[in-house]
Amino acid sequence: MEIINLDATPSLLSRYIRELRDISIQSDPLRFRRNLERIGEIMAYEISKRLEYKEEVVETPLAQSKVKEIKDKIVLATILRAGLPFHQGFLNYFDHAENAFVSAYRKYREKGDTFDVLVEYLASPDINGKTLIIVDPMLATGSSMELGYRALLNNGTPAKIHVASVIASQPAIEYVAKVFPQDITTVWSAAIDPEINAHSYIVPGLGDAGDLAFGVKL
Repeated sequence: MEIINLDATPSLLSRYIRELRDISIQSDPLRFRRNLERIGEIMAYEISKRLEYKEEVVETPLAQSKVKEIKDKIVLATILRAGLPFHQGFLNYFDHAENAFVSAYRKYREKGDTFDVLVEYLASPDINGKTLIIVDPMLATGSSMELGYRALLNNGTPAKIHVASVIASQPAIEYVAKVFPQDITTVWSAAIDPEINAHSYIVPGLGDAGDLAFGVKL
C-alpha cells in the first residue's frame, strides 16, 4: 500500500493547510469550507495522474484531434458531515463521477473519552469493479473510514481504492494500512500529524472540522 503525504513537498497546498489550522482564520466558516474545497481540487488533480486513460478522437472546428479521456469508472464517496466541502472539491474536477454518502459518526459514552462509531445512513451506486475514492478531511483513528468503507462493500467490490484526507494522524495511517486491501489501496493526505490525544483528536490538527465548517452540533 502506498502512502502519499503531499505536505512532504511544499506547494500552494501548504497555504491552505496553514489557514485551516490557524485559529485566527478558521473562525470564518465560509473560508474554512472553501479551503477544504480547494484542497479537494488539488488532491483530485494529483489522484488523476494515477488513473487509466484511453485515446479518443474529437472534432475541432479545423480538424480531428487525438485526446486522452479517463477510463476509470469513478465513485466518489464521502463520510458525512465534515466531508461535504472536501467532496465538492473532488466533484469540481471529477464532474462525471458517481457519488456515495455514508454517515459515520462518534457516539460518546456517558463518562470518559471512549466512543463508538455508528453508521446510520448509506446512499451509494454499484461500486463493483470501479475506482472508489473515499474522502474524509480528518483521519484521526481510521475507524470511521473503515466502517464507511465496509458499508460501501454492500454495493460491490471496487477494483481500486483511493483514501483521501486533509489531515491524518500517524496512528490512523497505520490502522488504514492494516484494514484496507494492500494491493489496490493508495492513501493520500495533505498533511500527516504525529499523534491523537485522549479525546481522539489529531494533534496538532485543527479542531473539529465539522463544527468549523457547519457550526457546533448538540
